[in-house]
Amino acid sequence: MKLKLFMLMVCCIQIQGSKTMKHHACIKKHRNSFLWKLKREPPVYFFGTIHVPYTRVWDYIPTNTRRAFDESDNVYFELDLTDVTTGMALSRCKRLPVGSEIKQLLPPDLYLRLKRHLNYVRRAMPSWVTSEQMKKGLTASLMYNEIAGGWERKRPIWIMLMINALTKPDIRSRGVPVLDVHLARQAGVMGKHVGAIETVEEQCEPFNGLNITQALFALNHTLLVQERIRRGSLKIPYSSDDLVNKYNCGDLSSLLFGKDTSQLPTLSNSDQSSDDDVSNDVTNDDVIMDNAMASEIDDYLKEELIFRRNKRMATRVKDLIRRRKDESLFFAFGAETGFRDNQIHSTSQ
Repeated sequence: MKLKLFMLMVCCIQIQGSKTMKHHACIKKHRNSFLWKLKREPPVYFFGTIHVPYTRVWDYIPTNTRRAFDESDNVYFELDLTDVTTGMALSRCKRLPVGSEIKQLLPPDLYLRLKRHLNYVRRAMPSWVTSEQMKKGLTASLMYNEIAGGWERKRPIWIMLMINALTKPDIRSRGVPVLDVHLARQAGVMGKHVGAIETVEEQCEPFNGLNITQALFALNHTLLVQERIRRGSLKIPYSSDDLVNKYNCGDLSSLLFGKDTSQLPTLSNSDQSSDDDVSNDVTNDDVIMDNAMASEIDDYLKEELIFRRNKRMATRVKDLIRRRKDESLFFAFGAETGFRDNQIHSTSQ
């Protein structure tokens, strides 16, 4: 979730990070942490997590954050990451109505491009799998089926998110629990009360609220980006390494307070260029219309996934703080902007 707005609602003070096990390439001796504290006793903490394998960030999490987690009686996450029904609920939310298939909704050329891209991914994935993953029994076929299995029955917007998860960096990160899942499991082992602030439906339904025109636009644009990456005419626009480095260095300005919260990058003439699969006959009017559509989708998702969601979650958090006034609480919510399909799907890792 967007912690900047959330913290304004709950009114907390940020705690400066204390010594960590590693210092990486960070310049500051005492880095900013992603930990906030509500002034009350017993204390209430808010920790900004990141949805990446916990091993990439664990050694950089400040000591005071670890201590706050260890000493808290209750730990709350966005979702109940230890409940097996979470994945089942997400699967239901992604699916089209009974009797419908994606082929019936997509224009023929878009459907063929989608199949072509998925075939490319299936062929390329064996070269993406690391030796460590193979030692754990994580084969390319297994991971492909886990992510893309039954794609013919998925809604267009979820196929778009699925494509974003079928990239070399994302595949190579699978097999290790993300930070939220690791914390949830640790809390369970330590005998803490573990709870959730949201339901899967509340995280999922805003995406299903996009109309078919918007969903097809998002899917088409995502395919355009991936096709350009495959041809080598575009570098991967999103670098998980950059995000991890900023998080490990406590770069709050980039992760929490950045102005670029777009769910979909705006299009330009260069974005429209493609090979024989896509027409190059693109006018300025086309670009203007595409950018308007991208802005419309972005505004909708910001309203649903940031503003309304923050208000709903803040109300529930305040209620928990009042009801558990004699207990310490630790809330762990995502600090980075945006939503990715494996944010929920990774609960199975």
